[in-house]
Amino acid sequence: MKTLTTTLTERGQVSVPSAIRKKLHLKPGQHLIWQAVTDSECRVVVEEATHKPRGARAMLGYGKRFGPQKSTAEWMKELREGEEV
Repeated sequence: MKTLTTTLTERGQVSVPSAIRKKLHLKPGQHLIWQAVTDSECRVVVEEATHKPRGARAMLGYGKRFGPQKSTAEWMKELREGEEV
């Protein structure tokens, strides 16, 4: 593969050339690990893709870490008790 050049932006961003994205099967949101090799050379390693759910599905089961689950009836009872002040 020929040498490809990109430019660092003012915000410290770079674009991965299309030929490299295709060859490495890179997808949006995928993590790249940057490792300094020398003062003028670095290595970029593609982090193995994890199959974590995205969006709303990522929140499924999140509430379990906060203790025992209550039924809807229990929540409604608790809310109504707060109104009876």
